[in-house]
Parts: sequence; C-alpha cells; structure tokens
Amino acid sequence: MKQSLADALTQRGYETLTPVQEAVTDPALEGQDLLVSAQTGSGKTVGFGLALGKTLLGDSESFDPASAPLALVIAPTRELAMQVKRELAWLYEKAGVVMASCVGGMDMRDERRALDRGAHIVVATPGRLRDHIMRGSINLSAIRGVVLDEADEMLDLGFRDDLEYILGECPEDRRTLMFSATVPKSIAGLAQKYQRNAQRVTTLSGTSQHADIEYRAMSVANHDGESAIINTLRFFEAPNAIVFCNTRAMVNRITTRLSNRGFSVVALSGELTQAERSHALQAMRDGRARVCVATDVAARGIDLPNLDLVVHAELPSNHETLLHRSGRTGRAGRKGVSALIVTAKVRAKATRILKMAQLEATWCEAPGADAVRAEDEARLLADPMWYEPIAESEAGLVAKLVETYSAEQLATATVRVLAQRYTAPEDLSATSNEAPKPRAAFGPSVWFSVSGGRNQGVEVRRLLPILCKAGDVTKDDLGAIRISDDASFVEILQSSADGFAAALGSDMTVEGGLKLERLATPPAEANRPKPAYKPRDDRGPAKGGKPPYKGKDRDFGGERAPRPPRDDKPKKQWDDKPKKQWDDKPKAEPALTRAPETHTAPKSDKPAYKPAPKSDYKPKSDYSPDDKPARKGPPKSAGPVDWNDTSTPRRKKPKAGAKPTGPHSAHKKKPRSAMDTARADGAVTSPRGKARFGDTSGGTGGKPKGKGASAGGPSKGKPAGKRGFSGSGGSQPPRKPRG
Repeated sequence: MKQSLADALTQRGYETLTPVQEAVTDPALEGQDLLVSAQTGSGKTVGFGLALGKTLLGDSESFDPASAPLALVIAPTRELAMQVKRELAWLYEKAGVVMASCVGGMDMRDERRALDRGAHIVVATPGRLRDHIMRGSINLSAIRGVVLDEADEMLDLGFRDDLEYILGECPEDRRTLMFSATVPKSIAGLAQKYQRNAQRVTTLSGTSQHADIEYRAMSVANHDGESAIINTLRFFEAPNAIVFCNTRAMVNRITTRLSNRGFSVVALSGELTQAERSHALQAMRDGRARVCVATDVAARGIDLPNLDLVVHAELPSNHETLLHRSGRTGRAGRKGVSALIVTAKVRAKATRILKMAQLEATWCEAPGADAVRAEDEARLLADPMWYEPIAESEAGLVAKLVETYSAEQLATATVRVLAQRYTAPEDLSATSNEAPKPRAAFGPSVWFSVSGGRNQGVEVRRLLPILCKAGDVTKDDLGAIRISDDASFVEILQSSADGFAAALGSDMTVEGGLKLERLATPPAEANRPKPAYKPRDDRGPAKGGKPPYKGKDRDFGGERAPRPPRDDKPKKQWDDKPKKQWDDKPKAEPALTRAPETHTAPKSDKPAYKPAPKSDYKPKSDYSPDDKPARKGPPKSAGPVDWNDTSTPRRKKPKAGAKPTGPHSAHKKKPRSAMDTARADGAVTSPRGKARFGDTSGGTGGKPKGKGASAGGPSKGKPAGKRGFSGSGGSQPPRKPRG
C-alpha cells in the first residue's frame, strides 16, 4: 500500500481494513483484473481505491500534473457517483489527485471545461460518459484502470450497450475491476468478454446476510400501513432514517403526511432534478432533515451518517432489492434496523422474499401508541442530562424554579415539554401473527324448517341476517343452512333454540313472510354430504379422471382401431350405377391435331329458341321521351308567336292578361320616354346628383362599383343612407335615437 494512502486512512480514523479491502489489496492480485462480489456496506469504494493505488501512482507517491484521465470509475446512479468522488478525493488527497465527474443532470459545458483542464480520476455514469466520448470531450488513450461499481445494477437499468461501448474505447492493456453484490450470468459474460484472466474475489457469507442488521417484520392491519410508519419512526427515534416506497406517487403521499405530523422530512425520487436530489441528501448529512422518503433510486450506494433505521413502507419486488435497501444501514460495523411493514395482503410475499434472501426476521406487531409512549419514557429517564452537574449559567434559573414550583409541577412541565417535541403516536388495530385456529365442533343442535326455498328466491346470504335479527342470535349460534327447491332448513345450537323460538313469537314468522317450524328430528337434508371434489375429465383413467369418449370405430383415449381391408369394404349404392357415355370415349388428341368437336342439342318437345332480329340502333334525341323529336323553339327571325298553331310543340299558353314570353327578338321593345331621352342627352340630371370624388359629406366618396353600389363606395351594394350617412347620398331618413 502506498504511504500517501496509508496516511489518509490513518487521518480518517481507520484502524483495520474490512474483509473486502484486505482481499483486493493482496499483493498476489496486484496488477490483475478482479471480479469482486461483496455485500452492501462492506467498504467497496475504499477497497477499489486502494487496489488502484499501485496502478495509477506506479513507483511515485503522488500524481504528475493532470492531463488525460488515468482511471475511470463508472457507477449506476448520480448519487453513488458523487459519493464515490468524495471518497476517492480524501483517499488520494495527499497524492495530489484532481477529480472530475461526468453525471447526468449536471451542466455538460462545465464537465467539458474540467476535462480540458485535466484530471487524474473521472467518476461518471454510463450514459453521460458515452456522450462525452462520442463528442470527443474526453481522451481515453492514457486510461490505466477501469472500475465498474454495482455492475449488476447497471445491467438491470439497461446500460449494457453503453458499458460495452465504453470498454471498447478504452486501451486493451488497462486493468478492469468489477464490483457487484451478486454475480449473475450476465455479469460473468461481461467479465469474460472484457477482462483478462480475471480473479474471482468473494467475501459474501454463504449462510447469512447483513449480520449487523436486525430485521423486523411488523404485522399491521390493511388500513393501518401509513400509521404504522409513523409509530415505527417514533418508536426508534433514529438520528437518520429512510422510508422506501415503490412509486413516486407513494413518495409524495408519505412525505406530505410525515411533514404534516411534524417530521423533518425530504423526498428523493427520479422526478427530482439533480440539484434537488443533492440538496435533499445534504440536508440529511447536515442534520436539517431526519427522515428521507425515497424510491429504489436511492437504494444503492447512498451512505448517510448515523442512518440506523430503514423502513420498507412497501415491500420490494425481489430479495436483491431488499438487501440493497437494507444495506443503507449497518455499514462499517454500525448496527441498524430494517423494518418491513407487512399487511395481511402481502404476508405471503414477505415470507417468500425473506426466504429467498436467506434472512431470519423477527415477526412482531407494529408498535402501538402505548409502546411508543413507554419508549419515550425510557429514553427520558435514561437521558444523561439528569446526572450532569448544574452549570453556573443555569444555577439562577434552577433555584428560581425550585423556589416557585413544587416537584410535581416541575415533573409535569417536563412531561409536557417532551410531548411538544414529538408528534403523538397513532392507535393501531390489534393483529395476530398466529395462524387462524380451526373452528370447533358445533355441538348439540335443533333444526328449524323455513317455508321457502330456491324456487321462492331464498338465499343463504339473505336468510342469515334475517334469522339473526328476528331470533336475537349471532352467526356463531347458527350452524348449517340447507336450501332445497321449496323449503329450507336451519341448524341452531340447542342452548340457543328456546331463546330463538321465543324471540320469533307465537306466529314464528320473520321478514318476507317466511314461516318457521321447529322439527323433532333432523331433516333428510341434514345428512346431505358435501359434494366431493371431481377431478378434471381430460386427465384420463390413469390419473383419476373419467374414461375418454369412445367413438363408433375407435377409442379416442387409446390406440387407433385398425383400418379394415379394402376388399371387405362394403359397396356403396352408386358403385353399380352405369357410367356416363362420355366416360368410354377415347382420350382426346393433342390440341394442335384434333378435329373440332360438334355438339348436338338434346331432343325436346319444345321448339328451338330463335332470337328476335335486331333493329338498327337509333340514338334518342336530347330532352325527348321515346322517339319523339327534340323540342325546338321558333327561329330567331320568326315573327310573333301564334299560340293557336299546334303544328309544333310550344310552351303552355299564358293566362289572359299575362305578359307574353318568348325569344327576346319576338317581343316589341318599349319606346323610350321623354325623361329617359333627356337623361341620355344630359339635359336632366339625376335627383341624387353627380358624385364628387373625395367629398365624403354625403357618403359619396368613391366610384360606384356596380349594380346596387352606392355613389360613395364605403358600403358595397348598399345605399349610403342605409349605413347611417346623411346628405344627398342617403335615400332614407335618419334613424331615430333609442330611448
């Protein structure tokens, strides 16, 4: 180990190395590729930092001036990458290291400028690092070592292509270290492809996981899940705690409820920006927040100081996620508690996950309100402040309080101040971790008949509450209920039969008009056996099913019946039918040489069909029905229309007094009047006057544009007067004012 690294460990307070750190710093493995599998919280970050010391520094104790990167550390999440950067920064501080990071969510221009200035170690996430490589922002020619931290998680998140691209761009003579909590087939394949004779280092225990973590499976009612989270946080009062949820919506819900109850809480999920996530983690480290509600994005690599409690508000999907969640506590020799909130719906799932993870959990009920208050009292009495001497600055106030108030009053004030500091616990419904006990024997009973059965619409779900209400009994007093077609029968405990009959009254009638009668002996339906289970019919006789259907000729469930010989095949009715005459004809000759065939019509009494002769086609005239000639009007040169002439089709004769119609040339034009002649010669002007262009006083500001246009032009097709103008251009009087 390099002396600069040893000095950094001593300054940090390291006395002994963890098993994984001792394994990777073995001199026999120096310079070789490693595939390390170690559990969460075992000190892997410092481990691969020590393992790369000789590779990066060589024979020197410090780095040369920074230029191209010497090492790449790839992590699956932003938080883990930033944490690795902090750990390696203090480890290589005395060696003069220059660190750089390339993570998603940060400004890419700042990262590019940091890479241009030079760095010894670059910590990155796969996606952002690949972007820098493709843009030419980072030079990988001097890479000596590559570390894949949480390699299994990166493959689960879909970074396989990015990792293969990055490893393919690095020099082949590099040293590759892979760290993973588990080594599935995908990790083994990746190591075989991109590592050279990798040495396998395993520090996992084959019998137990997380010896420093106490697992508790807390049973709660289905509706008390969130209340159990509050009581669990209050019961342990850990300096730092993480509550894990499966969805972002659940994170927002739990965060809001804890905040309303007075907890200093922050949220951590994928929908937050990188700055918001960094601020949330920094608040946990500074002590400004004590509870972090997070999704599985924070399950790997997050190292928070004094994190003593992990609460699983929702069970994870698999046992590996459970191990990584719980691994946030119990790190580096510290003790921790991992509490699973288990409702009745997910009890089987919790048992299965714990078994697959090889964990022994303590099953218990979630702490109730009384348990939380008792724990608060124990913490209050065990507080060392009771035994500390009174300071001089406090002596005056203490003497005044003792002189003014009694001991009971001081104790009461202390309890009340303590209650104001913490939120009140929640009352939880009682649950039982024991398996439900089988129902005891019913005992001696009496049978009653009911005047109504299946045909009258009687059902057990309706009859049971009617009998309990009318007979003043509970469902435990009733036994079997048998429903037949026209009657029903009810079994009642012998000790409750007299009271049941007395409650019904003398008429023994209940709701719905049903009449009951006490029976001296049990009815025949009382001995009706429970229908036995019938196996499926398609399992065959060998497995307990019904024999398969047998057809006419063969058994479908066994071997196929032999086919009868063709000689013994019975003849059908059409076998003796004489063949058609054309069946005996010789085969036809080739198409090129055979003579044309002639067909004769069959003999018949009906005369032969003769088609009617076709007539010449004559196109019909336009607008004429049938063969009538088209209608033609009189020639333009014709004189006045003679309506009495019927030689040619004409239009209908107009009514008496109507104006005659017809071609324009046939009508006599109306002579001009004297006024029209005078207007045409310009002797008389129009009453409206000439239009003067530019004069808008009368609404005549433009040329007329056509028929219906006014002289002014502002209104199209309407007189100016209709638009509200006054003067000579208007043809209507001004509109009267309203009101």
